[in-house]
Amino acid sequence: MLLLVHGRNAAPRNILDLVPALQHPEFTYLAPAAANQTWYPQSFLAETEKNEPGITSGIAVIHGLIEECLRRGIPSQRIVVLGFSQGACLACTAAFRRPARYGGVVAYSGGLIGPPGTVFEAPRAFEGTPVFLGCSDVDAHVPKTRVDETAAAFERAGAQVVERIYPGMGHIVNDDEMAFTRELLERTVSTSTLPDRP
Repeated sequence: MLLLVHGRNAAPRNILDLVPALQHPEFTYLAPAAANQTWYPQSFLAETEKNEPGITSGIAVIHGLIEECLRRGIPSQRIVVLGFSQGACLACTAAFRRPARYGGVVAYSGGLIGPPGTVFEAPRAFEGTPVFLGCSDVDAHVPKTRVDETAAAFERAGAQVVERIYPGMGHIVNDDEMAFTRELLERTVSTSTLPDRP
């Protein structure tokens, strides 16, 4: 299962545009929709209360979809959570607040949600979950320092993190990020195991 979380002022169809380039028909794709095309109103670095109830609501949506996958017999090792921009911030924050061994967590131009100075801690329960963080070094919305903090937080929690900072890149998803994601999805398909069936 690949859970795709769209960005601000966007819709599921925008993030689903990535699907053909991912080239993995083995996956089912879920793309939830934010109310009014925005998960929360302000920057992901704003004081948390200024982005509520959006953050809590958005995380609940993602957690609900993960739980539904588990109820349907899809183990967490076969679930990849991916987002772009505001959706990347929400996706990696939702995963971080529900630590498990996922198939992967992918954040294009995003990081963990919280104002400067936030301390991000989670149990070491990611058990080697591959986490990919890609961002420009001059992104107007996502400072490199937050991407670095996000990488460090996931590493402390037991994930295997790949962070790639692209010089001068715009607020986009580039070919290198897509290629890495295809490899991550391929590893998810080839190395994880489904539960025994009666």
